[in-house]
Amino acid sequence: MSLPYAQDRHTAVEAQPAFDGRMPTAPGDLRIEAHGIAPVPEDRRYGGPGRLFTVWFAPNLTMTGVFTGTVGIALGLDFTTALAAVVLGTLVGAAPTAYLGTWGSQTGAGQLPLARLAFGRGVVLPGALQWLSSIAWDALIGLFGGDALAQLCGWPFWLGVLVMMAAQGALGVLGYEVIHRLQTVMTFALAAAFIVLATKLLHGVQPVTTGSVHGADRAGAFVLTCTIALSLALSWAPYASDFSRYLPRTTSRPRMFWCTLLGIGASFVAVQALGLWGASVFTDQTARGIDTLLGGGALGAFGLLSVALAALCSNAMNDYSGSLALQTMGVRLPRPVAAALAAVLGFPLVLWMHAADTTTRFQNVLLLVGYWIPAFVAIVAVDWTVRARSRNGSPIDLADESSRRQPWWPAPTAFVLGFAAATPFMNTSLYVGPAADALHGADLAYGVAFLVALAVYTPLRLRLRP
Repeated sequence: MSLPYAQDRHTAVEAQPAFDGRMPTAPGDLRIEAHGIAPVPEDRRYGGPGRLFTVWFAPNLTMTGVFTGTVGIALGLDFTTALAAVVLGTLVGAAPTAYLGTWGSQTGAGQLPLARLAFGRGVVLPGALQWLSSIAWDALIGLFGGDALAQLCGWPFWLGVLVMMAAQGALGVLGYEVIHRLQTVMTFALAAAFIVLATKLLHGVQPVTTGSVHGADRAGAFVLTCTIALSLALSWAPYASDFSRYLPRTTSRPRMFWCTLLGIGASFVAVQALGLWGASVFTDQTARGIDTLLGGGALGAFGLLSVALAALCSNAMNDYSGSLALQTMGVRLPRPVAAALAAVLGFPLVLWMHAADTTTRFQNVLLLVGYWIPAFVAIVAVDWTVRARSRNGSPIDLADESSRRQPWWPAPTAFVLGFAAATPFMNTSLYVGPAADALHGADLAYGVAFLVALAVYTPLRLRLRP
């Protein structure tokens, strides 16, 4: 019997008990999911595409998105121009995530495990980056969630973060179905909280109507704001099919795409618009800004609780996908243990970000954790397209596809070259590439990485047997 992804001895996953295990059986089965990266059998699939809207909507209603929205104003743009950049960047970043998410129902596999088809044993490279990125996102989001919880309960910052990390780790351990059910409930609760916050903003804060940058500097600030928004939405791409792998193969792929796109797009645009509007209120201490804006008391406490719950929802998904990435690298930890490990490692990173210039460190981490993703998306999309066309419309069979040996080096080569080509176009406070500097701060690294990886990998892949 051929094994999924068995291009070599490093990729035989079903032979490893740590990669298999108990699966949820139906909506509402909230027992621990021990199942790891082994594909979900078709007779164990359930659910419909509508749940993809809530699972991708709720986790984005975080103060990370709000704080990201303030960056456009900090760069000198006016509200209208910055909002246009946010909408454009969000939609461009959300589309690949929505597309990749449709593969879950077709294969029963998570996104990084599926990347074995293209990368072979070279999947260790994107696997390691995805695992590290999940820890970084734990810090980016836990920074605000822990701060809110600490202020709500009167705790020191470190204790608020510690409790937040413990709670999100527990949800990551429980797994797929618990996360889906939590996001369904939180979609309504968090949407109500952000509506209250938006109402307060509309009546108490005026947006910036005149920008402080002009000409080429304004264009550069627009592109950088667009890139930062894109990085938020695109950051979900390596997670995409992790949360659709239990859907039946017969699930409508167009409906899956649009539910995901709408969930990511609507939530990210809403929270970033909130940040743009209230940029004068939301500072490094965003939790305190919300408490002040809502007038303290019961309403302020409600706002702080919402911030903490939003962070919990998002980071549970980070820990879950991080556990699959770690297994994809060949680490034989049971999935629940791997999820808990991601939460543990995120704790010191939060403390580091909080210890000095939060704005600078936040922006650096936000950009740096995503620069590898465009090349990854280009490679796996080309590989999938070639395989799908070779089947003339018949379903993808993972066991059959993985038995077709092919060289492993083209994907890592295109991946590295895409990242290298993008380096001159990067713009962070740690490093500003010469191209970004010449373009008045415009960060085009995401687009360059995608196009170069696409140009390098496509001819190499077409020369291989399908």
